[in-house]
Amino acid sequence: MEDNRRNRTNKVGRKPKKDPASHRYSISLNDMENAQFLTLFEQSGMKVMAHFITACIFQKPIKTVKIDMDAVDFHTRLTNFYSQFRAVGVNYNQIVKILYRNFSEKKASAYLFKLEKQTAEMADLCRKVIELTQEFEREHLQKHR
Repeated sequence: MEDNRRNRTNKVGRKPKKDPASHRYSISLNDMENAQFLTLFEQSGMKVMAHFITACIFQKPIKTVKIDMDAVDFHTRLTNFYSQFRAVGVNYNQIVKILYRNFSEKKASAYLFKLEKQTAEMADLCRKVIELTQEFEREHLQKHR
């Protein structure tokens, strides 16, 4: 019975690696070097420190990712503004439909004339927002690329 157990291949557990990493090295860093090392590791965006160290030793390209919180905040606010702008557009369409449905054509066109003035002001505001967005991208976002 024991011979049968010994002859069977055990397929339980993890498959062994073909080339396992069995050589280990140890280094010591002072506080300043350790802080600099940890900063570089965080900027690389790698999840495993051993992979980062290996990439540094063998001079593989290391990607550093910098997150500009001002740009993230700007993008978030711009996205919120855009959603509000779309909501205004939906309301605009609803108002036009209601005007033509509930009023005479003469009265509806008078209200639409007032609405058209407001729309022109909103279009100017939209152009200013686009200009400010392009200026922000030129001055702040293009620096980091």
